[in-house]
Amino acid sequence: MSSPKTSIIWFRRDLRINDHPALLAAIESSDQIIPLFILDKQQIEEAGSKLLAYMGQSLRALDESLGNKLHIIEGDQVEVLSTLIKKYGVEQVHISAEYERYGAARDARVEAAGITLVRTGSPYAVAPGRVLKPSDATPYKVYTPFYKAWCTHGWRAPAVTPKKFTCVEPTPEYRAFPDFPMPEGVNVIQAGEAAALKRFKEFSNKALDSYDENRNFAGIDGTSKMGSYLKFGEIHPRTLLAGLGESKAHDTFRKEIAWREFYADVLFNNPMTDVEYYAPKFAQMRYDKPGTQFKAWCEGKTGYPFVDAAMRQLVHEGWMHNRTRMVVASFLVKDLHLEWQLGERFFAEHLVDYDVASNAHGWQWTAGCGTDASPYYRVFNPIEQGRRFDENGDYIRKYVPELAHLSAAEIHEPWLFLDGYSKNYPERIVDHAIERHEALARLQEIKADKPPMPGA
Repeated sequence: MSSPKTSIIWFRRDLRINDHPALLAAIESSDQIIPLFILDKQQIEEAGSKLLAYMGQSLRALDESLGNKLHIIEGDQVEVLSTLIKKYGVEQVHISAEYERYGAARDARVEAAGITLVRTGSPYAVAPGRVLKPSDATPYKVYTPFYKAWCTHGWRAPAVTPKKFTCVEPTPEYRAFPDFPMPEGVNVIQAGEAAALKRFKEFSNKALDSYDENRNFAGIDGTSKMGSYLKFGEIHPRTLLAGLGESKAHDTFRKEIAWREFYADVLFNNPMTDVEYYAPKFAQMRYDKPGTQFKAWCEGKTGYPFVDAAMRQLVHEGWMHNRTRMVVASFLVKDLHLEWQLGERFFAEHLVDYDVASNAHGWQWTAGCGTDASPYYRVFNPIEQGRRFDENGDYIRKYVPELAHLSAAEIHEPWLFLDGYSKNYPERIVDHAIERHEALARLQEIKADKPPMPGA
């Protein structure tokens, strides 16, 4: 008897079995599959503790959906794959294509070692590099025309869910599930494909039809919270897009998915912009060195209630509302005059939904140095943003208990009221009005190509 034909499905950022073209390709090409996840030492060393703990939970959920047959081991990818290929006579290794710098380089290294990777699908509805200007076949640099072209390009319907497939029984050394503890006092969203589908169903039923109106209000549950699930591929963007209609609310949600795809496309075409300025002239701007003010920002103790609530939410939940991501980013760059990379790294350390392209380019957008950038002279007012998007102060009260006793009229400017500091809320570390003028003055210096001030 000949041995069964065996393929490996190498999971990375696609921890699901539903709508998974690479998994289907592996099943169709063989009699049995080896579902594999390789723990990457370098990525583990660089990842935040919340993200790692979430990933550990997600891997457990994936294992359950595979009948507890997930092969999981820490090691060098080439060595792990080579050992399994030899042991089981594996003919094909199936993957979802990767496009960001680290993943693409890892896959190229595996192929250079003589291992053939069969790519089917990707973490995107439309793979980076596909949407090009019809006039000259170059990438888009501006979101709105990209969005129109992305919609015109279109995407496939979700792939079918495999009904039945045979997995190789893992030997004990391939059951090395990581023990990444969740930091104490941290409460993150539930991990796993089933949790993703459940959350999206709830969002679709309760909040999708009012998404355009409610997504900006930090104090209500008006967003999809799909970021973490998309990060780990527990749900695919095609699944989110499949049921959307043409209403304004549905189109607004579609546009948010397109922003993720746009930023992935930008990073693919400008591979170093996760760490470098997309608009190089901003590297010449005068920035301050991080010190006590940066520490206050990280700890949610700036004295600006809306900023502090957001930063404390990030540390406690591994997530932050999108509106407040922009507000705290503007505060770091334009009120504290610090470089965006400092904030980007802090977000990377704490966000469970950390996505290299969306995080870096979201920061660059707010900092005024990215694609489609919010003009540098647009400076978010942390007081007015709070009044507008947390009018009653519910979001602030939830995360800043020192201000819970204040009324809606008092909570956004506690320094104006006798009782504002009675519960030890910190005083403002800067005056927003003064720092706004300072930020604009520094912008004028690089616009006029003036040399930096002495000692700056």
